Amino acid sequence: MSETPRVQTKVTVRDPSLMVRLLGPGDELLKLVEKSLKSDVLVRGNEITITGEAADNAHAERVFTTLIELIEKGQSLTSDDVRRTVGMIEQGGNERPAEVLTLNILSRRGKTIRPKTLNQKRYVDSIDENTIVFGIGPAGTGKTYLAMAKAVQALQSKQVTRIILTRPAVEAGERLGFLPGTLFDKIDPYLRPLYDALHDMLDPESIPRLMQNGTIEVAPLAYMRGRTLNDAFIILDEAQNTTPEQMKMFLTRLGFNSKIVVTGDVTQVDLPNGTASGLRIIREILDGVDDVHFAQLSSADVVRHRLVSDIVDAYAKWDETRQETRPHPLPNRQQGRRR
Repeated sequence: MSETPRVQTKVTVRDPSLMVRLLGPGDELLKLVEKSLKSDVLVRGNEITITGEAADNAHAERVFTTLIELIEKGQSLTSDDVRRTVGMIEQGGNERPAEVLTLNILSRRGKTIRPKTLNQKRYVDSIDENTIVFGIGPAGTGKTYLAMAKAVQALQSKQVTRIILTRPAVEAGERLGFLPGTLFDKIDPYLRPLYDALHDMLDPESIPRLMQNGTIEVAPLAYMRGRTLNDAFIILDEAQNTTPEQMKMFLTRLGFNSKIVVTGDVTQVDLPNGTASGLRIIREILDGVDDVHFAQLSSADVVRHRLVSDIVDAYAKWDETRQETRPHPLPNRQQGRRR
């Protein structure tokens, strides 16, 4: 049986400075790209020669031309950018990686917030296109951070007049009275991650003023009861720790010209044993309801240290093994008893 013939494909980089940025210090980025390709790569001057089977060459050519496009759009390439670009191309789909990695949501003091994976881009797009969006996925996938960036963007562009951020204070059972200190002292540990994200997106000096005049509100979920929230961008974080009743209460706070984003990780429920998670069952309840979207993020969308993605996968595999080895419950004897 004859082998598939090997062919050559050439990619020419016209600007020498782009080639330097494409290869990376000590050819670090080039070596990373080569590890992901089946074709052989040879770089001489401003020309990249790719040798291999035609299909493999086409894949390699797309990787290089995409990375060049990113550089031409002003992106400073990192090893993470290379990995994500290769991953998106391998996934297929109609979206171009350059469009994903250069979509600016918010910029402040030279720092730009943008999606870093294809699923993150789809999640961000779904927030624009729907009134209620559920962002579900493991820690580190940017589900809350991106939602908050979209909230600040909506506030700055005057699409809404206020931002409301809320989380269930599970450890205190949302009965905060027995904790020492003022109300702020009691709820601060549960809401601190939301404050930290706000400081990344707004001038820290402006945040107390915006909170004082009600433009930004950060409060535990229990304080949403009985309200109608108009002209607001509302984010419920850590929603896996809501009960079904709390989830219903929260979603029915939706007022006119408002948007809701609910984020959570169904694998990290902190509710007492036997208490159902409102986030786990809401997909079944709202299935088929128009203007509601469920965005699923995975370990492939983790944008923290590379090991975080591996840790998430390891835990998922471990949980799956435990489910398989767990003994099945005995049949209900009462059901089989004859009268």
